[in-house]
Amino acid sequence: MDLSMTTDYVTTSGCPEPYLRRIAEAGFSHVHWCHQWSTDFLYSTHEIDQVLRWLDEFGLRLVDLHASHGVEKAWASSREYERLAGVELVKNRIEMAARLGTDVIILHMWRKPEPGDDMKAQRMQLRRSLDDLERHANDHAVRIALENMPFDDFEDLRMLFSEYSPDYLGLCYDSGHGNMGGEGLAHLVTLGDRLLSVHLHDNEGTSDQHGLLYSGTVDWKRLAWIMAQSAYEKCVSMESNMRGMAMEEQAFLQEAFRTGLIFSRMVEEQRRVASQ
Repeated sequence: MDLSMTTDYVTTSGCPEPYLRRIAEAGFSHVHWCHQWSTDFLYSTHEIDQVLRWLDEFGLRLVDLHASHGVEKAWASSREYERLAGVELVKNRIEMAARLGTDVIILHMWRKPEPGDDMKAQRMQLRRSLDDLERHANDHAVRIALENMPFDDFEDLRMLFSEYSPDYLGLCYDSGHGNMGGEGLAHLVTLGDRLLSVHLHDNEGTSDQHGLLYSGTVDWKRLAWIMAQSAYEKCVSMESNMRGMAMEEQAFLQEAFRTGLIFSRMVEEQRRVASQ
């Protein structure tokens, strides 16, 4: 059964080769590319080609790619030069995704708001960037999935989904973020037709722990039912990491695979029930 693991389960930077190798050795068929997801790093063609060679060598496929919201190259920045630089950064990830054989990139909409931020102006900048990116995404057959954030009321997501085509813009549901505040699944059930990507991990509902599945309070049975009814067609994709965990790397990956397999079978069972 196909399962995906995030590339940054140990670290978000540096050479990804040893982690890709270990992910493959643990039995995973896919990876969620999450290296450099929060930096201004631009991937060159040489680096992208090397990643493609590693994927081929280890028999891995890319389920999707976490694009960067940037630090100074920030696609929703109120500073126009930063916004334009951020658009270039996202275009870089769109091109990388297409080259590596996936059709979805994931984006965070906001950096943490600072005192005095004009959210209305930031929303306008965000729309300008989405307008600037749409043709590039369409030309590369890549869609953008916007991710729900901790304690998210999904109102900004709903607003944007009403303005942009599902052929361009959809949802990445982050189960850990959705569990913080406790209302994520209630929102997801109304947006299942826009679900393009999932970041599956667990927590206790108070902090973004990125724990293994079934280690916290996420209602996995309900999430499996919602996913089975949704537009999501790809494999179970986990964004758990071992930072702060007292586990050996091999044991962590084995447990991630085991719990991912349990959840994947749960989703498949719900799909069978729904089809009857």
